[in-house]
Amino acid sequence: MKRLAVVGFGAAAIGFLEGLIETGRIKDYSVSIFEKGKDHMHNTISGVRMDGKIFISKGMGGEIDVPIDVQQKVVEFYLTHSGYRPTLHDRSNVIEYLKSFEKDGKKIEFGESFADEESYRLFYHHGFEPVKAYFFHLGTDVLKQTNNNLFQYFSSFKNIEFRFNTAVQEIEIGQRFKVFTDEGEEFFDELVVAVGRSGHRLMDKIKERYPHLVKENYYVDIGVRYELPDHVMEKLFEMYEVKVRYKASTGYMCRLFCQNPSGKVTLERYEDFTTVNGYSDTHHKTENTNFAVLVTTRFTEPFKDPTGYGKNLAKLANILAGDDRKVLLQTYGDFKDYRRTKRLGRVSPTLDESSFILGDANLVFPSKIRESLVDFIENLNKVINGVAYFDNLLYAVEVKFYSNKFSNDVIKNLHVIGDCSGWTRSIQYATSMGYMRARA
Repeated sequence: MKRLAVVGFGAAAIGFLEGLIETGRIKDYSVSIFEKGKDHMHNTISGVRMDGKIFISKGMGGEIDVPIDVQQKVVEFYLTHSGYRPTLHDRSNVIEYLKSFEKDGKKIEFGESFADEESYRLFYHHGFEPVKAYFFHLGTDVLKQTNNNLFQYFSSFKNIEFRFNTAVQEIEIGQRFKVFTDEGEEFFDELVVAVGRSGHRLMDKIKERYPHLVKENYYVDIGVRYELPDHVMEKLFEMYEVKVRYKASTGYMCRLFCQNPSGKVTLERYEDFTTVNGYSDTHHKTENTNFAVLVTTRFTEPFKDPTGYGKNLAKLANILAGDDRKVLLQTYGDFKDYRRTKRLGRVSPTLDESSFILGDANLVFPSKIRESLVDFIENLNKVINGVAYFDNLLYAVEVKFYSNKFSNDVIKNLHVIGDCSGWTRSIQYATSMGYMRARA
């Protein structure tokens, strides 16, 4: 049997393993899964921390071509391993079939963005580019069971072993692949690297050692997590998530994504800095909606470290918050008027008060990014009245990194997949990339 190392037990790795199982080729391998998390509930997929929105769309989630039938298969895979079962068995209309999945008598949460032509035209009229998609929402609470079910599923194969609490510090490419951990070094015939966005330190080492495998990246998305009352957004809840792009007066492209109706704001912790994110549970609802507003910043030569730029802005926000495990919280009105927030208004934050400090995000953002955020929110208010309420909340900062794109056609038996590859930025596309890579 060939020795296969899988670094990181996340969405891409899950897709890769499922691809091997589906083709029957899993029997050809002895698989070792290295995961720095202490167990399967603290894995690279962000485990119980991610929101569990799985979509079907050609307009977002990555820069690879994922056929719709593969996306549908991925949705069904996650629904099935979350304990959902279909009540329809006619697959002639796949979306209706997937919508019929239910658990304990409750249907899967579903939404379709911009199915209503009037909404599409309204956003388009005000300069926004609406993104169409189907959404299936598991919820963070359900994901605990999903994670456990997936672990049990893969553990049932005697040739798959999990090595939790084992961080891979470096890899060496030769006739075989050498994997370095705290426990020493091991050799493998084939290697899958699927460490997600949180594995940036390992990826930096690989890029530095093997630059011929990497295409330069010049992009980083920087912005805020925005929180406001449900009633402002409720007329759009039927589409579950609003995803739009907008070119600001600064020339920068802005986007709204990761909307969480009745959700919560949460921290996203990296090794040496903290950013903000959001999620929503299936059963535990709040009265607030949160979403990300991000500004895409593109750099040109000679600057080659957009990831470092985003990390340092996040660290600056942590410094201003007085702790590398806290973020800044500000009302939109104060942010717009360049005032430090000293007290909140009508909107109560869903992030625990131990995780933020009231402050001034204007001290973090460069002027073009700051102006782009205000321009976006003011124009969005023309479509969704109330988005620009003075006491709505913004948390700083949220950052989405674009990894350098890895070439998977240079080294035989090397597979760099998922968000760490630079080609995907979603659970759907990361899983699909791993699945398609294994089948190919």
